[in-house]
Amino acid sequence: MAIEQPATRPANPRFSSGPCAKIPTFSLELLSDAALGRSHRAAVGKAKLKDAIEGTREVLGIPADYKIGIVPASDTGAVEMALWSLLGARKAEMVAWESFGSGWVTDVVKQLKIDAEVKTAEYGQIVDLSTIDFNNDVVFTWNGTTSGVRVPNGDFIPADREGLTICDATSAAFAMDLPWDKLDVTTFSWQKVLGGEAAHGILILSPRAVERLESYTPAWPLPKIFRLTKGGKLIEGIFTGATINTPSMLAVEDYLVALDWARSVGGLQGLMGRANANAQVVWDFCDAKPWIANLAEDDATRSNTSVCLKFTDDRIQDGAAFAKAVAKRLEAENIALDIGAYRDAPAGLRIWCGGTVETSDIEAMLPWLEWAFEAEIAAQ
Repeated sequence: MAIEQPATRPANPRFSSGPCAKIPTFSLELLSDAALGRSHRAAVGKAKLKDAIEGTREVLGIPADYKIGIVPASDTGAVEMALWSLLGARKAEMVAWESFGSGWVTDVVKQLKIDAEVKTAEYGQIVDLSTIDFNNDVVFTWNGTTSGVRVPNGDFIPADREGLTICDATSAAFAMDLPWDKLDVTTFSWQKVLGGEAAHGILILSPRAVERLESYTPAWPLPKIFRLTKGGKLIEGIFTGATINTPSMLAVEDYLVALDWARSVGGLQGLMGRANANAQVVWDFCDAKPWIANLAEDDATRSNTSVCLKFTDDRIQDGAAFAKAVAKRLEAENIALDIGAYRDAPAGLRIWCGGTVETSDIEAMLPWLEWAFEAEIAAQ
């Protein structure tokens, strides 16, 4: 017996967790002012890069004495620059509860071979934050993009810490309230919450992080692309728009447009409100259905951007195959694209709920998710 399809379809089926949906008003015409074919070191290029830096400061509310740099290789590049340039002065504390955090553990322990305390938790859970020793340098993700688990707030970080806090905030920035006084190094990429084009990262340094850079030299050689100091002093140009290597001025323009849109919806508070509304629709759906649940076990730690879901129906025989089949049905109908769980994560789905997604599209997609579930159960 055929299962009836819902009548309403999402206007935009893009729910990928990266690169994420473009801003709702996006069109290529908005990029017509891009400095194409011009040197990024010419006045026009420098001005746009500086606008991107200061726009980031304005929208996110970053303190005036924090340094903001545009760096290569997306969030990964920004995190690696921090790890290679700052760690080694004291013991490290590596905190991970999903794949990207686990990747930073591997880099620090196996590649840099730094003395480190490693604390991990399974997907859906979070480590006991009260056990972290902030006399050490602490590396953690604010939001686990592949697990849908985030830290609830910054209260676990003491103001009088001895070590640095190095925070991968790539799916948290522009959607969650980041306490800058608790974060010494913060990284993210444009391609997450603002739906920018990939390949560029943002590196944000507190005065404490700058002091470490200028007073400590790692024991290992640093590639040019990681070097943040010269002659024992911070390379200030990196944090005013003189990038280490050639950036895409088209991607820069796209980010500037996204920042303008962010201002138009109420800045950070507006973006957070949009993400919260989107995620709440999914959470309410899960509460009403006995066959699906949030992967995050504690409501206080569930993400409002990368919402990860698991199927809980006893009739499902092969969880991984079932989840892939549901995602495939939704993609074939152009209802939801790229919502399968991350390859290292438990079987399930991952729905991006960041501010560039319209709540009406989430609301239109979820009845189709139920349709795909029922259709796949019937096909077993």
